[in-house]
Amino acid sequence: MRITFLGADHEVTGSCHYLQVADKNILIDCGMEQGNDVYENQELPIPACDVDYVLLTHAHIDHSGLIPLLYVNGFRGKIYCTEATVQLCDIMLRDSAHIQMFEAEWRNRKAKRSNGTLKEFIPLYDAKAVYEVMKQFVGLEYEKIVKIDDNVSIRLRDVGHLLGSASIEVWASEDTPEGRVERKLVFSGDIGNVHKPITKDPATVADADYVVMESTYGNRSHNGTPDYVAELVKVFKRTFDRGGNVVIPSFAVGRTQELLYHIRKIKADGLMDRDFDVYVDSPLAIEATEVFSKNVEQCFDEDAIELVRQGINPLSFPGLKYAISSEESKMINFDTNPKVIISASGMCEAGRIRHHLKHN
Repeated sequence: MRITFLGADHEVTGSCHYLQVADKNILIDCGMEQGNDVYENQELPIPACDVDYVLLTHAHIDHSGLIPLLYVNGFRGKIYCTEATVQLCDIMLRDSAHIQMFEAEWRNRKAKRSNGTLKEFIPLYDAKAVYEVMKQFVGLEYEKIVKIDDNVSIRLRDVGHLLGSASIEVWASEDTPEGRVERKLVFSGDIGNVHKPITKDPATVADADYVVMESTYGNRSHNGTPDYVAELVKVFKRTFDRGGNVVIPSFAVGRTQELLYHIRKIKADGLMDRDFDVYVDSPLAIEATEVFSKNVEQCFDEDAIELVRQGINPLSFPGLKYAISSEESKMINFDTNPKVIISASGMCEAGRIRHHLKHN
């Protein structure tokens, strides 16, 4: 039994752990490094065709983004995760393939302009690879122990980081000269905060022989949960009073849905003295919101489920408008009324958000 850390061991992104149990090769996550050259991700120490399984904690690209490349290189095993993660990966990996295509085209144009070199950059993977690898995903329920082979059983625990996110308990057994040995390993994945909207609070794990845990915020103390609704109301009032629009850069999956949840409450509770429209200008965010709405019972917290039981969509409200096409996106800026615009990317480095920042 052996574990090798291939990613997220020197920075936050690119999570990938390689677990060897008996004669099986297992990857826990297979993420893409974010913010760096995606062509310089850590290589696997074994051929992709020798990987037996992937255990996936959640759909964020820094945990799932290289799974299609794994397929391109010969991987044909099963990928275990929650059903919500399957659905989110379907849209997020397609979006990643789209970005790969434009990234490669941009690199090729730049290389040709600068020195005329003939080195061609090609996408790490394309939409066809995503389509094919999605057939290998297996959606599991939370809290059920599943035996994936004679030596390995797993259980997924909700950690409240993202819809469908999980820590993974692994019971691994193998024969040694001293007899059969079993160890319990826990891979935390990314752990969410308590009292987040929509998702449940993280479940706790009682025991383990070894724990591999994320530590993104390990060096700081969180001082309670901010009152996001009150803060948003202050920003909205201040901006609308001076005739402006509120432009919110937001990650398409997770953050956008949390914003919609808060804004619905603002409108439902009458916390603003005027009505206003809210535009979600991100095709990926729109698809992700549909996935959220399909996973209420499995993934929503009790407050969100109670709204659904009352016939209230916690992610929708009067005045919510979606922009899918680029033309619809451009038309938003012809609306002269005060409004809220939620658009990607969350870090403003690309995407439609740059267009809105320019016009506001």
